Amino acid sequence: MTLAVGIANHGNDPMHRLLLAFFIFFLPILTAAQDELPVVTFTIDFPDSQPEHFSLLIHADGSSHYQSSGRLSADSDATDSFELAFSVSPAMRQKVFELTARANYFQKDVDSHHKNLANTGKKTLSYKDSRRQGESTFNYSSNSAVQALTNSFQMLSATLECGHRLQYDRQYQKLALDEELKRMEDLDRRNELPEIQAIRPILEQIVADASLVNISRGRAEHLLTSLHAR
Repeated sequence: MTLAVGIANHGNDPMHRLLLAFFIFFLPILTAAQDELPVVTFTIDFPDSQPEHFSLLIHADGSSHYQSSGRLSADSDATDSFELAFSVSPAMRQKVFELTARANYFQKDVDSHHKNLANTGKKTLSYKDSRRQGESTFNYSSNSAVQALTNSFQMLSATLECGHRLQYDRQYQKLALDEELKRMEDLDRRNELPEIQAIRPILEQIVADASLVNISRGRAEHLLTSLHAR
C-alpha cells in the first residue's frame, strides 16, 4: 500500500500510472493467494505433560509457527508461554504434505476408537487450501500416515522446546545450561532432534557469550557443527 501511494504521488507520468494500476489490480490477488497457501496444523492438549499445550502450523512454502504453554520442565513448577516463527527444511515440508495426502487430508475420522487405551493427549490434525479442508481429533490413530505425522510433530516440538529452555536458562539460571545442552547432544546422537536449524540463533548466542562456562559454549558449538554436517 505504501508503495502504491508513492507511485501515485508521481502525478500523470504514463509509466507510473501503469505501475499504480498494476498494484491496484494485482495486490489483492497476491494477498489472497498468500492466505490460501496450503497449511497443515497440529495441536495437542495434554494436562500435566510438558508442555501441556502446543500447536504447530506449517505452510506449503515452509513458513511455520509454533506456540506452547505449560511447565518449563518436568521437575519445575514454573509455567510459561512460548511462540516462534521459523521455516522448516524442504525435506520436512515435503514429508508433512505427502503424509497429509496419504491421510486423505483428515477429511475422515482418524481416531481408532479402541477402548481401554491410555490417554496420550487430545490431538487435532487439520488441513486447508483453496479447494478443500479437513480436520480430525484423536487420542490414538491406527492410520500409519497419522502416526508418522504425530511422531514428527512431537519430535519437532521437543526440538523447539529445547531452544525455549536454553533461552530461559541463559537469562535466569545459567548453571542449568550445561545439563540441557548435554541432553540435547544425547538426543542429537539418537537422531531425535530434528529441524535444529530452527533454534540456531540461541545456540549461536551461547557460543558467543563469554560470561558462560566454556563447556556449555563447547556443547552449543558441537550442536552447530552437527547442523552444518547434515
